[in-house]
Amino acid sequence: MARTITLPHVGHSLHFGGVAAFCKKNAMLFIAAALALMTMVLIPPDSAYADYFDWKTLSCLFATLAVVCALKSIRFFTFLARKIVTLAGNTRMAVLALMGITFFGSMLMANDMALLTFLPLGYDVLTSTRQEKHMPFTFIMQNIAANLGGMLTPFGNPQNLFLYEKFHIATGEFMQIMAIPFGVAVVLILLCCMTVKKEPLVIRGEMPAPLPKGRTLLYLVLFACAILMVMRVMPWWLGLAGITVILLFCTPASLTKVDFGLLGTFFAFFIFSGNLARVEPVRALLSQLLEGNPLLVSALSCQMISNVPSAILLAQFTDAYPALLMGVNIGGTGTLIASLASLITFREYVSHYPQKTRSYVKLFSLLNFGFLAVLLICCSLCLPLFL
Repeated sequence: MARTITLPHVGHSLHFGGVAAFCKKNAMLFIAAALALMTMVLIPPDSAYADYFDWKTLSCLFATLAVVCALKSIRFFTFLARKIVTLAGNTRMAVLALMGITFFGSMLMANDMALLTFLPLGYDVLTSTRQEKHMPFTFIMQNIAANLGGMLTPFGNPQNLFLYEKFHIATGEFMQIMAIPFGVAVVLILLCCMTVKKEPLVIRGEMPAPLPKGRTLLYLVLFACAILMVMRVMPWWLGLAGITVILLFCTPASLTKVDFGLLGTFFAFFIFSGNLARVEPVRALLSQLLEGNPLLVSALSCQMISNVPSAILLAQFTDAYPALLMGVNIGGTGTLIASLASLITFREYVSHYPQKTRSYVKLFSLLNFGFLAVLLICCSLCLPLFL
């Protein structure tokens, strides 16, 4: 007689494994939530909490994530990756192309949005040619390119928009202040990319089907709307409503695939930075430190609370906006939380290679702190020109 063999507790094991995988993938969300909760002990929730959140940023992030998911659903990035591989011919040129499109894309659509758009492209280029060994370097350099490329324009980085409006900086003066660190960043990125060996790129796998013209055009129009939201050409609430409704009817799955963990991380960091700005000893300490070296203080502050919260916090205690502007832009390099854009890159990489988190963080730290050190020296030398 055949016997049935049961495997006890398998369901529980699988459930536990799923929870563990979720926690590992969303490590930064839990860290951000823990930091927010700690500051909530010092500053209990009150009516002032409503002013912490940048709803425009959260809305633009959600809209862009949703549109990118829609473009992924038609394999748009796979198709574009094949075009880049065909034109590049070798790994070094492909990496340079990815750096260039991310670097200059961040000048137009902000660093966060550039990464959300072009990280999937980098992944498709390398996986389709079996060059995954370059994935950590490429992702990290795309992250650096997005953070530093966006510093030249007022709308390139979120903190730029805030400081641009806060101190009423003229556009020409803004670009003049950031021109030297921008130029140094270009040279550093090119030098790093030149270390990639020239290897022939051969496309593996089947050629993707032609893109559906109607949906491709629609999604690209929606993506343009997301950019217009970022650039304040289109009201963020109108863009959010329009993109959400259209995707709900055309491809509702793209809305469910949005990275809500990333949105939660941003939400928690807004609470953390908002509460920290209301702790009087912190405010007094920052005011004193900024009198000495606002460039160094702002760059180091980014390493602990990110560049956007640092800009918002430190702008209350100094009028030395050239130093602050340089500091919170180059300060986006360094730790994983120095820039919220870095969290986007980290999340994207870990979603593909969860078992390689430690090696990624090591390489990330080596490259980012190297950039930060060189840029700090250059900014210290050129800052007197603007004082």
